[in-house]
Amino acid sequence: MKDANELAAERTDLAYERTALANDRTLMAWIRTAVSLVSFGFTLYKFLHEFREAEHLERSDSVFTPRIVGMVLIALGFLGLLFAYFQYRLDMKRLSSYANELPKSFTPYFAILILLFSMMLFFAAMFRY
Repeated sequence: MKDANELAAERTDLAYERTALANDRTLMAWIRTAVSLVSFGFTLYKFLHEFREAEHLERSDSVFTPRIVGMVLIALGFLGLLFAYFQYRLDMKRLSSYANELPKSFTPYFAILILLFSMMLFFAAMFRY
């Protein structure tokens, strides 16, 4: 049978683990948001670009062209995920200074892959792919 100190230490370790898992879920929510922004931005850019080409519409001198709006949405998704990744790393570093051992996660690696992919889409829109 465990004494009170052992139970308290075990519960504290579990609390740190729950906090780390909550931090992981927060990063996953940011990944979903970033993917939505990036995919909507690129889809908007490509759809309206192809529509304009198919209809032989003239280019407008407006600031809010489909390309600019798409690039802004892609950049917002990229920056949101980039800031979320840095916040995740800071929180995990701070939490690891308190906890003995935290669960390892592949979520930050997935976030990096999404960051790289969104950067590729941004440059594709920039260079008019």
